[in-house]
Amino acid sequence: MDFGLVLQTDPPASQVVSLMKRGERNGFRYGWTFDSAVLWQEPFVIYSQILANTQKLHIGPMVTNPGTRTWEVTASTFATLNDMYGNRTVCGIGRGDSAMRVAGRAPNTLARLGEAIDVIRDLAEGREAEVDGKPLRIPWIRDGKLPVWMAAYGPKALALAGQKADGFILQLADPYLTEWMVKSVRQAAVDAGRDPASITICVAAPAYVSEDVAHAREQCRWFGGMVGNHVADLVSRYGEHSGMVPEELTEYVKARQGYDYSHHGRTGNPSADFVPDEIVDRFCLLGPAEAHIEKLRALRDLGVDQFALYNMHDAKEATIDAYGQHVIPLFN
Repeated sequence: MDFGLVLQTDPPASQVVSLMKRGERNGFRYGWTFDSAVLWQEPFVIYSQILANTQKLHIGPMVTNPGTRTWEVTASTFATLNDMYGNRTVCGIGRGDSAMRVAGRAPNTLARLGEAIDVIRDLAEGREAEVDGKPLRIPWIRDGKLPVWMAAYGPKALALAGQKADGFILQLADPYLTEWMVKSVRQAAVDAGRDPASITICVAAPAYVSEDVAHAREQCRWFGGMVGNHVADLVSRYGEHSGMVPEELTEYVKARQGYDYSHHGRTGNPSADFVPDEIVDRFCLLGPAEAHIEKLRALRDLGVDQFALYNMHDAKEATIDAYGQHVIPLFN
C-alpha cells in the first residue's frame, strides 16, 4: 500500500513545501493538495517548488475540475511539470464542488467530466484531441505520462470512473462503503471491457494519531461535513431511499442545515455540527497507531492501493512523523 499526504495550499506556501518534504522523508510517496482558487493559493505554482525540493514524490490535485481552467491549459501545465521533473504528476479530477460553487457556478456535469478526462490525458501525453470542436496537439511534448484519477461517490460517477479513469479516489475510509464503491467501479470497468485491476484505488481521509480520541474526533469532524455536502447532492438527485446510494451514507445528512465554504476542510467548521461521533469514527482514522494499522489492513484487503492522509488539524508534523515511524514501514 502506498501513502499520500493531502494538504491545503494555505499561505505561506513555504510551509506546504516543508510538510511535503517531511512527508517524503517519512515514506509518503504521493503529495496531494486541494484545488480551489478562491479559497487557497494556486496549487500548480506550489507544485513546482515541491517537485524541486523532493526526489521521488508524485504530486497532484485532490481534486481539480474541468471548469476552472481550459483543458489545454491543464494538460500543458501537467506536461510542463513532468518535463521539468520526470513524469511525477497525477491528475486528480472531479466535478468541482468548492472551486465552482465559491465562484458562483454549478459543478460540472458528468458528461463534461468524462470528456475532459480523455482530452486532458491525451493532450498531456502528446496525442491529438478535440477541444471545442477543434483538433489540438501540444507539439513539444515527448514521452508524456499523466494518470488521471477521478473522485466519485454516486452510482453514475462511480460508473464513469470505472469506464475512463486510471484511478478512483474515494474520500472516506469506512470499510463497508469502500467495499461497495470499489465493487461498483470495478464492475463498470469490466462492463466497459477494461481490466478492473488496472484502476488504482485511493482512499483519502483524515488521520490523527493520539490516545485522546475525543480530541482527535473534534479535530476531524469537519470531514463528515465535507462528505455530507456531496451526499446531500446525491440525496437530491436520487432520493433518500432510492437504493442507488447506501443508507449508511445518506442517513446522517438528515440534520444538515446547509454548508459554508469559508470553513471548507477546516477544523472547527460550524457546518459540521450535525455530524455524529459514529460517522467521524467510521470515515476517519483516529486513536493510537495500532488502530490506524488495523483499519488500513482492512482497507488494503478490500483492494485499496493508496491511503491519502488528509492532514488538516493541529498535529500536522506529529501525524506525519507517527505514520513514518509506526505505520508506513508495516505496509512497505
